Amino acid sequence: MNSNGELLKKCSYVAISSYRRKVLETLKNDVKIPTKISEESGVGIKHVSNVLTDLKEHNLIVCINEDAHKGRLYRLTDEGKNVVSMIGEMGW
Repeated sequence: MNSNGELLKKCSYVAISSYRRKVLETLKNDVKIPTKISEESGVGIKHVSNVLTDLKEHNLIVCINEDAHKGRLYRLTDEGKNVVSMIGEMGW
């Protein structure tokens, strides 16, 4: 499948979950810790942790200080930025 098809599949995957959408949207312009993501997105911290793991496995976000036990920092990958942008354009 071409890269555009893969991008659409990832957009669909994110769009079907309000938690995934909210977490990605919260990370759109900044690097954040899970607590801040939870506060800004309105998603409970346990759900945020699960969503972060899930999004990381799909290469949509990356933890930039993986060795830290507290205060891990997350940001969008280029692919994650493309997904957020495309979802916004499609009005999903």
